Amino acid sequence: MKHDALGDAGQSFAPCRYGTSRIFFRGPRKPLDGRYSAFIGGSETYGKFIAQPFSALVEEQLGEVCVNFGVANASIDAFANEPTVLAACHDAALNVLQVMGAQNMSNRFYTVHPRRNDRFLRASTVLRAIFPEVDFAELCFTRHMLGALYAVSPERFDIVRMELEAAWTARMTAFLREIGKHTYLLWFAERVPSDARWDDRPDPFLADPLFITRRMVDALRPMVRGVIVVQPSARALARGTEGMIYSPAQSMAAEASMNVAAHEEAAAALIRTIRAERS
Repeated sequence: MKHDALGDAGQSFAPCRYGTSRIFFRGPRKPLDGRYSAFIGGSETYGKFIAQPFSALVEEQLGEVCVNFGVANASIDAFANEPTVLAACHDAALNVLQVMGAQNMSNRFYTVHPRRNDRFLRASTVLRAIFPEVDFAELCFTRHMLGALYAVSPERFDIVRMELEAAWTARMTAFLREIGKHTYLLWFAERVPSDARWDDRPDPFLADPLFITRRMVDALRPMVRGVIVVQPSARALARGTEGMIYSPAQSMAAEASMNVAAHEEAAAALIRTIRAERS
C-alpha cells in the first residue's frame, strides 16, 4: 500500500484502519467510542492533495469529531461489505454519504477489485456475449473498459448502463437501510443532478458521479435526512490548484481533482445544513 504524502517534507496523511477492516482510510485515526460524525465517499471525500478536506473543515468549525472514511476511486461497494464501517455509521451521530458513481461496482456484467474499486478484474460470460469483439484481457480500469464498450456500440452499451443504474440504486438502498436515516447524501460535483442523457456532453466518461441521475438520487430521499448539492462556483474553480500539495508528477491528477476552494464551499454547505437542523 503506497501512502499519500503531503509535500516534500514528507508529512503524511497517516492512512489508518478501523477495527477489522482491510481498507486504509485517510488519517489521522479518530476515536469511535464517543460522539462523532462519519463521512463516507470516494476521492472527493478522501481529499487527495488537500491538507484539510471538507470533513476536517466541518470538524474544525463545529468542534466535533469527524471521521473520514473516504477511499480514492471508491464506489458504494467498498463500504457495503465492511462490518466495521457499517457499525461505525450506525453508531454515528450523523453520516454524510457522498454520491459516488456507478462505474466502479461489481454487477452482473463485470467484477471489480473489492477495495480498489476502479480496477476491472473480469467480464462475465454475458458481457462477453454482448461484446464478442472486445478483448477484455487488455483492459485494467473500469472507465477505460466502459469507454471501449461504448466506442464499439453505444446501443449495446445502454444494456450495461441500465444494469449499473439498477445495481447502484439497489446497493445504495441496502446501505442506507443498514446505517439508518441519520444520514445526508452529498452531491459534490462540477455539475448538478440532471436527467439529461448521460452522454450528451463532449467527454461523458469524465462526468462524475458517472451514470447517476437526479431521478436516482430523488428515489433515495425518503431514506435520508436530506440531499446537499454542492456545485463548486466558477470563482472556486478558477483558483485551480492553489493551496494543493502535490509533486510535479501528480500535477495532472491534482488539476482534475476538487480543489481547496471547492472543499471550502462543500464544508460551508454542510455546516449551514447541520446548524440549521440543530437550531
